[in-house]
This record gives sequence, C-alpha cells and structure tokens, in this order.
Amino acid sequence: MLKGKSAIITGGVRGIGRAIAEAFCRNGADVLLCYRSNDAAAEKTQDELAQYGTKVEILKGDVADPEFATEAIAKAKENFGKIDILVNNAGITKDKLLIQMKGDDFDSVVDTNLKGSFYFLKAASSVMIKQRAGSIINLSSVVGVKGNPGQVNYAASKAGVIGMTMAAAKELGRRNVRVNAIAPGFIETDMTDELNDSQKAKMNEVISLGRMGSPEDVANLALFLASDMSAYITAQTICIDGGMSI
Repeated sequence: MLKGKSAIITGGVRGIGRAIAEAFCRNGADVLLCYRSNDAAAEKTQDELAQYGTKVEILKGDVADPEFATEAIAKAKENFGKIDILVNNAGITKDKLLIQMKGDDFDSVVDTNLKGSFYFLKAASSVMIKQRAGSIINLSSVVGVKGNPGQVNYAASKAGVIGMTMAAAKELGRRNVRVNAIAPGFIETDMTDELNDSQKAKMNEVISLGRMGSPEDVANLALFLASDMSAYITAQTICIDGGMSI
C-alpha cells in the first residue's frame, strides 16, 4: 500500500506511534521516527523494523521546539528524497482538576500537542506543496470532541488539532495535499496497563464494543489515510473509539 513512499512519525517509537511505524514499514514505506527521550526504545524499534527491508531512521528532539521540525524535514529529505506522509502523533498529558491546574500545566500540554503538531504541519507542508502530493495525519482524541473532567488542557489541545486539521485541509487541498485527524478513544497503552481490572471494566462499560482498542487498530486507520485508498478523503476527523462517543 505504501511502497516507494516515505513518512515522518512523531512519537514514533512507543505505543500508537510504534504501531503506525510498523504498519507503514510492513507495507513498504521508509520512515523517520521522531522521539523525545527514550533512546533504548528508539534503537529497539529501529532494529525490529529493519526486518521489513525499508529504511528506518530515528531522530531525537522535542516537538515543542520549532527548530526540531526543521531538522526532521531536512533529515527526511536527505535520506528519502521526498516526504509523502506526516503523522503528528507526539503528545503528553498533565491531568488535574481545573481549579488545581496551573498555567504551566496548560501551556506545556498545548506546546507539545498543538503547537508541536503545527510546527511539523507547517514544515512538511512546504515540501508537499512543491511535490503537489502528500497526506498529513494529526492525532487528536475523543477528549478533543467530547471533553473530559481533569483534562481541560488536553481537551483544549486536541480540539485545537481538529480545528487546525480542517483549516489546513482547506488551504492545501488545491495542491493535492490531504489533511485528516484521528481521534482515538480508550486504547491499550503503557498508561492503561497501570489500571486495575475494576477500572478497566468501568471503562469498557461505556464502549459499545465492550473493549478497549489496540494500537494496531489505530495503525490500520492511519495506514488507510496515508495510502491512495483514501485519495478523496480530507478535512475529516475520524473517531476510533469502539462506539464510546455515540
């Protein structure tokens, strides 16, 4: 599905980002995986994905730094010659009740989740516009659609991603650059592994399918949006939540 294509994936060495990276490599794409701090996970992921025979590059940095986006674009162009796909996946949480949340708690989440996505969106767009082709996939969340107690900062950042996705899609569509968002619900990750069985059961009660999703579920959707199979889809936010948001 992605043979001959190249992708940049932020937050690409663990969780959902790691699953997306594997799906892309398995389907023929070269990938640049951006990560912030976990060198061991980055090197392990790079080694494991080598089995698919595509190029796998890694780059360490903070997406909240606008210079990192510039560096990533340059590295991808140097190694792959072009950039077909961008996945803005990197994100953080700093959950607190509204009355306990400090300005720094709000700003740091917005800086990473929203502004970080903006920096990479802008940098990748400059390349894709010249190519007159590209697919940009921004990771939002159902929290950005519905809100959630204790996550005012996270909800604001992910709602911002949705608005940014729609606006960018309207700007870039004439240049054959598509921009879509994925809004996951409860997905099995390192964070959910810390929940006990009772907590997981309560979460599953609000999901129509009765289970949490897997990173691979999200990766399959990202693969579709990155491929030519979705060539007429842009400006969309697709919830992948097992029916939680009904």
